[in-house]
Amino acid sequence: MHFLTQKIEFPEVSEASADGLLAIGGDLSPERLLYAYSKGIFPWFQDDEPILWWSPDPRFVLFPEDLKVSKSMKQVLKKSTFQVTTNKAFKAVVENCANVKRNDQYGTWITDDMINAYLKLHELGYAKSIEVWQNDELVGGLYGIEVNDTVFCGESMFAKVSNASKAGFITYIQNSNYKLIDCQLHTKHLESLGAKHISRIEFLDFIKPHGI
Repeated sequence: MHFLTQKIEFPEVSEASADGLLAIGGDLSPERLLYAYSKGIFPWFQDDEPILWWSPDPRFVLFPEDLKVSKSMKQVLKKSTFQVTTNKAFKAVVENCANVKRNDQYGTWITDDMINAYLKLHELGYAKSIEVWQNDELVGGLYGIEVNDTVFCGESMFAKVSNASKAGFITYIQNSNYKLIDCQLHTKHLESLGAKHISRIEFLDFIKPHGI
């Protein structure tokens, strides 16, 4: 296993373990996080663990053209049940994502250090939030990192009422020009929206800087 130093570098992603674990340690500085995302690497760890860095193979992603919107969801969107905004309440979205209970994931990985790190990325213009409102109350949302203007690396989402996060996700994707949405790890919720696995090599092709 690779242990990171203060130097901002990572081993080749091909050296990751079978479950995608690549390295341990380092920090959550904006410079390291942006470098990691540009290499297809993301942090994911619990409060009682050191920082763990992952690059799974295969990668769970959504191509915008594959987005599935059910008939019932189309009716929800048509009725304008929710109001969707972007970058209006980033901190509130991240904090709600940290506190929501999840049935098909491994628990809360959004530690206080993670929240502060992504707040810095938001201030720098790299981290985006999508808010879903109902009667002026924040009832859902999601946030993630934009890479090379073409890939949105989704970090987490939450919903306080049925269909809220789904409405935000669908609306954002339909009104964006992304070539790929990085969902990182499999969830049944995202699979129902059209997400699927692709190889890590194929994923890395999408996050290469323009012109390379």
